[in-house]
Amino acid sequence: MKLVRYICIQIDWVLSTMKKLISSLIFLLLVSSASAQILISLLLGDKLNSEGIEFGLEGGLNWAKISGMETNASRSALNLGFYFDIQMKDQFWLHTGFLAVTTFGTDKLTENDLNFLDATIYSEKGDYNQTLNYFVLPVLAKYKFKNHFYVEAGPQFGMVYRPYIEFLESNDEFDARIREYNMEKINRMDAGIRIGLGYKLLHGKGMNIGIAYYYGFANVYKDRSGTNNQSFFIVTDIPIGRAKEPK
Repeated sequence: MKLVRYICIQIDWVLSTMKKLISSLIFLLLVSSASAQILISLLLGDKLNSEGIEFGLEGGLNWAKISGMETNASRSALNLGFYFDIQMKDQFWLHTGFLAVTTFGTDKLTENDLNFLDATIYSEKGDYNQTLNYFVLPVLAKYKFKNHFYVEAGPQFGMVYRPYIEFLESNDEFDARIREYNMEKINRMDAGIRIGLGYKLLHGKGMNIGIAYYYGFANVYKDRSGTNNQSFFIVTDIPIGRAKEPK
């Protein structure tokens, strides 16, 4: 029995090590891809940006929560990706892009929330949070006013990856942090509506600073209806390259 247990432990260690190596490789590939995208945009900034197209990096903060849960605490996180503003007609534009780092979820899960999620309860003193990492694709109609303010609205689509419940506890004796992945509980795809407004600095030639609100129509959890993603964003769009001067 000891030999079997030892072999099982070694197999578990090998699988865990392989999982970490694969995760590290995927992370490095994503970083390399992002770095290559930034390098290309820096080298070809003048070509990507023209009178009718604006390309750049999008970043900011968001405060998210999941409706239909007993907890009402929001979860804050950073967002990072790139965007395109494409002129359609006059002052109407299409705002799209890709957010590679977007986190939804909710904080301070209650005991009832944890029981619904079949989550392990390690201690009654710590905090339990649901983290949902998403790849996000917005497709928004944007109207730019002549005073450099803008409004936008449209659908936003997302695909979740590596969601987990996180247990956190800190005291004078130890700090604990445990992640329990729960992809089997969560619908992979998300879709909803996003609305926002903002202002373009430097008389319409600088970065965009704005706010946005997103409400998801799809259920986050497979076994509970009414669990929708909600998020409030503070957005910063930084153009890369210099736009061509109008003739």
